[in-house]
Amino acid sequence: MRRLPLVFLIAVLGSSSAWAFFDDKEARRQISDLQIKTEARFDQQARAQLELSAQIQRQAEEIARLRGQIETLTYELEQSRKRQQDFYLDLDSRLRKLEPQQVTDSAAAADPAAGPKAAISGDPGRETREYDVALDMFKVGQYKESAAAFAAFVELNPASALAPNAQYWLGNAWYAQRNCAKAIEAQSQIGTRYPDSDKAPDALLSIATCQQELGNRKGATRTLETLLEKHPASPAAEKARERLKKK
Repeated sequence: MRRLPLVFLIAVLGSSSAWAFFDDKEARRQISDLQIKTEARFDQQARAQLELSAQIQRQAEEIARLRGQIETLTYELEQSRKRQQDFYLDLDSRLRKLEPQQVTDSAAAADPAAGPKAAISGDPGRETREYDVALDMFKVGQYKESAAAFAAFVELNPASALAPNAQYWLGNAWYAQRNCAKAIEAQSQIGTRYPDSDKAPDALLSIATCQQELGNRKGATRTLETLLEKHPASPAAEKARERLKKK
């Protein structure tokens, strides 16, 4: 009878040790599972970070490529404008050599009271020198000084054969300063004061360019259409047709 509690006690202790053993094994298994899951999560996050880093790198490369294209296009545009400017400068010089110099001596004779001022206005040699000085300023990039010189020339010599050219280059000088409002104002004067000038179609083309850059697409279209209507056979009309096709 006394042995029964002892046996029972041994059995109980043995059972407790077994439960403790199994509990420790389960805890280790759970810890191992948790560690595996944690490592898998970290590995997934690391892969996501690598992919994000690769995407950022690809985007940076694409931005650099696009920036390079923009710089290239900007350079080509500036070169195109410069070539066009040089072409018109050369054309202007050639035409001036072929055009007869119109003097205003008849105006002075008709109005003797005008006297010295009319005589000064009719000096083709002086007009040519003043015009060339203003044009030379434009050629070397002194656009502000060139604009002032051309404006003074037109004011002092409104009846000169060179006045339409001076008015045209006044508009270009303002455009070179990125002042399209002033450029449009100057070029518009050619159609008002010198509508039969060879510069009239070029002035309209320049106005359309400024209107386009100012975001006035409808105005630019109307100006190009006016150019085609008034000067259909001019070289500027060909450019107007090309621009209208692209709209």
